[in-house]
Amino acid sequence: MSLALIAALPFLGALLPGLMIRAGRNACAMTTGFVTALALLMLGLHAPAVLRGEVIQTRIEWLPGLGLNANFFLDGLGLLFAGLILGIGLLIILYARFYLSKSDPMGQFYTYLMLFQGAMVGIVLSDNILLLLVFWELTSLSSFLLIGYWKHLPEGRQGARMALTVTGAGGLAMIAGMLILGNIAGSYDLTVILQNKEAIQASEWYLPALILILLGAFTKSAQFPFHFWLPHAMAAPTPVSAYLHSATMVKAGLFLMARMWPVLAGTPEWFYIVATTGLVTMVLAAKIALFKDDLKALLAFSTVSHLGLITMLLGFGTKAAATVAMFHIINHATFKAALFMSAGIVDHEAHTRDIKRLGGLRHLMPVTFAIALIASLSMAGIPPLNGFLSKEMMLEETAHTVWAGSHWLMPVLATLGALFSVAYSFRFLAHTFLGPVRDDYPHKPHDPGFGMWAAPALLAALVVIIGLVPMTAAGWLVDAAAGAVTGEPVAAKIKHWHGLGSPALWMSVLAVGGGLMLLASHARLDAIWNATPRPEAKRIFDGIVEPLAALARRVTAISHDGSLTRYLAIATVTITALGYYAWATADHGTGTRALTPIQTVPAIGWFLLVVSSLALVAFHRNRLLTLVLVGVIGLMVSVGFAYMSAPDLALTQISVEVATVILLLLALNFLPKTTPVESSGGRKLRDGLIAAFGGTGVGVLIYALMTRDFAFPSIAEYHLANSYKEGGGTNVVNVILVDFRGYDTFGEITVLGIGAIVIYALTEALLRGGPANDRLLAWSPDQRRAGDRHPLMLVVATRLMLPVALIVGVYIFLRGHNMPGGGFIAGLVVAIALVMQYMASGFAWTQARQKIDYHALIGAGVLIAAATGIGAWFNGVPFLTSDFGYVNIWPLEEFELATAALFDLGVFLTVLGAVMLALASLSRIAIRAGETINVDAFDIHPENDGPRTEPATTTTEAR
Repeated sequence: MSLALIAALPFLGALLPGLMIRAGRNACAMTTGFVTALALLMLGLHAPAVLRGEVIQTRIEWLPGLGLNANFFLDGLGLLFAGLILGIGLLIILYARFYLSKSDPMGQFYTYLMLFQGAMVGIVLSDNILLLLVFWELTSLSSFLLIGYWKHLPEGRQGARMALTVTGAGGLAMIAGMLILGNIAGSYDLTVILQNKEAIQASEWYLPALILILLGAFTKSAQFPFHFWLPHAMAAPTPVSAYLHSATMVKAGLFLMARMWPVLAGTPEWFYIVATTGLVTMVLAAKIALFKDDLKALLAFSTVSHLGLITMLLGFGTKAAATVAMFHIINHATFKAALFMSAGIVDHEAHTRDIKRLGGLRHLMPVTFAIALIASLSMAGIPPLNGFLSKEMMLEETAHTVWAGSHWLMPVLATLGALFSVAYSFRFLAHTFLGPVRDDYPHKPHDPGFGMWAAPALLAALVVIIGLVPMTAAGWLVDAAAGAVTGEPVAAKIKHWHGLGSPALWMSVLAVGGGLMLLASHARLDAIWNATPRPEAKRIFDGIVEPLAALARRVTAISHDGSLTRYLAIATVTITALGYYAWATADHGTGTRALTPIQTVPAIGWFLLVVSSLALVAFHRNRLLTLVLVGVIGLMVSVGFAYMSAPDLALTQISVEVATVILLLLALNFLPKTTPVESSGGRKLRDGLIAAFGGTGVGVLIYALMTRDFAFPSIAEYHLANSYKEGGGTNVVNVILVDFRGYDTFGEITVLGIGAIVIYALTEALLRGGPANDRLLAWSPDQRRAGDRHPLMLVVATRLMLPVALIVGVYIFLRGHNMPGGGFIAGLVVAIALVMQYMASGFAWTQARQKIDYHALIGAGVLIAAATGIGAWFNGVPFLTSDFGYVNIWPLEEFELATAALFDLGVFLTVLGAVMLALASLSRIAIRAGETINVDAFDIHPENDGPRTEPATTTTEAR
């Protein structure tokens, strides 16, 4: 369970910032950091075992029949990425505490950050591709929130939409590819899939799966031609940018390629697609970065370039290249996070990121300059820093790689990319920090406090340490990660000097020299760059998205115009047509079951049901008559249930019908009693034909099902055989509701409670004021009312019946587990008993005497049901699995106690609260609309123990 807890901790931690911000910004940041540090500590406890070559696994069955399980595993690759995600995430939390202004909602920021962190940790620890896909899409959603955190900035909103569109579309493609792999391997567990290289690569579905999965990886890691979204994500706060670019989001695509490397790599398709895409991205993005004036934009395109470098290495498909890729992932994370934080410090202090408005900051911000100096030189690949080591190893690999029969194309282009990297790295450093101090800064800059530069300083120190002692500082982690990628033991040899005969040395010298020359000529080259027409990726993206969005709006306007009739017509025609096609194209014979003879009583009931249904269609404009006919149809259905030996369903149907009719009558009180003519004759004919078409199809299907035997046993047989043995009850229907399918019931009562609360909320909005309230106050009955609104006989009868009805409700509740009844029916029975009081004596009279809050009743019911389900976990069984036993309490006979009774109590309370809250909400409208309270001589008043001796004829206006 420890791996599952590591993945869950950030999500649990996301609940805390919104609460802790009330205790102050420091408390909010410390709590958030504590959760991340705890997850990092738990990860570190597994590190020794992983470094020994062990694989830590946690398996939690969820839906094994579908292959969807919450399985997690930790190997060297997962340790590398999870360590980066949590370690740099901890530094980002510290940095953000001092970066965000007091006007920024810090609690909201940390909540989004923890959700994003949890999604990333989930990706790298998942051992089930379906679970991985869930986390994958969560990264897109949570990054959308982070990128658009500054909602007041149009560029922030647009950047968030662009990132969500591109990465979300790639994620959809990846889902298809992953499902193909799962079907080929016969399992959705990654550990199983990774052992089926031969079967996967031999399958005719290998290439489609490869392309689909790479689409997901390329979009997430901003590879060409999907590179454009990442620079636009720079509208996010700098802590977000630093996190996205160094350890998360864009690294998810790299992780996916590395994770699937054992089964997808090693083929020409993999080499030419992955290596070529990475090489093009590396060179193109490096060139663009050189001419960007915004510090974060420059660093964003540099990130895209380095992502292309790592993608290219993974595309080579060799053990040595995969090892270099793992090493550069570590190096890039350290120097890129430090650079983004340094750029954020400059922006925070100077109030600008425009390089052309900066310069000379080394004199004003010496600490920031020292951090940026180390990180920039590492990004440029200058010895003895860590970036130099992995750059040299990368150049060495390209020198021995043949592309399309050419021995020189790959190393030349890689050297060109390194040359551009040197140029933009030195430009970032020179044009921002070198030169004379200016007197026209937007704001006088200076080094910030320790809290803001501590995190990048630590990362800069790691850059130096890894560069000086790479084997001691990072070699062990590189070996573990590369071994997990390649499936073979790896013993990396990382060193500064490879000899004069190494081609990487001269390629590196050429890159540094050429980069310095480009920097010296930057002004002239920049003028040429700005004067050269070139395609703008954002404009192309907008040109594609806008017509698609317009088409979507047009289709939506046509198909989703709010007409329920149209929706039902389309659905009915489609479903029936598909059913007819299946029937016409399949082999089928006559039924094997003999028809039962028609008896008189069922025939009469069927005839009444048909007549009521036809009358409902013919007289549907009369709403009151329609409601009566609906009640008749419901009554006949309940009689049918009783005839078919389904007393539970019959009781439920009758109770629902009574409660529904009463509520609808109350609502109908405020509506016109007739429906206006809206359909033409042609439309009625069309709808009639569709209804007849669909009804005939359903009737034929039912006939076919009832006259045939099936090869597979019905699930009813399982329920009948296990109702008492597994659930402790002889009432199969109730056991199904509270045990076998208790989760469905729990969802239903939750929805029922929400529906009642929504009715209450709408009522509150209606009564609060506005034009709707004015119309309500001006409402008058459209028909003459009866003079005696609260008949004396009805008042007396309902008050006498109330205790009896309550006892009946309790009786039905208690007997429900073994005989017809249960919490749902009991809740409706008690609700009807209370509704009768409202009908007989009026809402105000009844409401004044009830002391129970219906909201609390709904909440208590849902909580009791949830607590009962959670209690099953303590018994080591799934959620809502009931338990039962028999006890002897003198002087009672032996009787059964079942946890299902508590769950049924939750159902009872929720149903009762929902019905009564809906009734109370509608009745409040009646009072506001002008209903009066009739106080009669038989009312019992709280201040008087007995009946009033003198008749009261006054009428008090309800308030």
